[in-house]
Amino acid sequence: MTETILQKLLELEQSENIKILYACESGSRAWGFASPDSDFDVRFIYTRPADDYLSIADGPDTVGLPVDEVLDIGGWDIKKALKLFLKSNGPLYEWLQSPIVYRQYPAFAAEMRRLMPVYFSLRSAANHYLSMAYNTFRDDLQSDQVKMKRYFYALRPVLACLWIIERQSVPPMEFQHLRVLITDSKVQNSIDELMEQKLLANEKAMITPVALLNDWLATTLALCRIQIPLLPSLKQQTDKLDQVFRKYIKS
Repeated sequence: MTETILQKLLELEQSENIKILYACESGSRAWGFASPDSDFDVRFIYTRPADDYLSIADGPDTVGLPVDEVLDIGGWDIKKALKLFLKSNGPLYEWLQSPIVYRQYPAFAAEMRRLMPVYFSLRSAANHYLSMAYNTFRDDLQSDQVKMKRYFYALRPVLACLWIIERQSVPPMEFQHLRVLITDSKVQNSIDELMEQKLLANEKAMITPVALLNDWLATTLALCRIQIPLLPSLKQQTDKLDQVFRKYIKS
């Protein structure tokens, strides 16, 4: 599949007249809990020719291919990406940590990673992850039967939120690194059991709700909601990101 993805990225570069600076896996395959039929969520950052940024008209800031059951490929223009980076956009900070990288200009990726702790707003990012986790917990885990994968879509963001609160830093992307925060061995064992099932089940597999995990999620969400207002709210200037922008549209 990697060769197919690389070919698709090359075709996009040629058809859209863009240069891809960084392309990675962004979904469950990168998070570490993919099912056998999980699709490939490929995300990338690209630039256009410098003259495209000198027009008075705003051009498109996203590029992608039609989504099918196997491939979901889409990217952001560098200007859009840097604006979102300034706002501590959670998915973008995750992309830059992905364990599966398809294409990259090493200097660009390294430069962005160096800037992550500089621009990362603890409170903004924590609120993002809290909202993700709470919405999944409320909407997807309260029925008599629930999709198994939705537990991981609640656990991962609430752990990212907890990481920000406890460690005051950018949370890792991979679930295995986040779950070290869980000190209850029963909760860990329950997650292990779910993980074993998910690695063999399809994306639509349903299970009876796991009371232990629901209780842990409810307690942790409540704790995060209390602690987030105590986090600093960072507002940075754009100067360093302006330099990145100018550098890579010229290169």
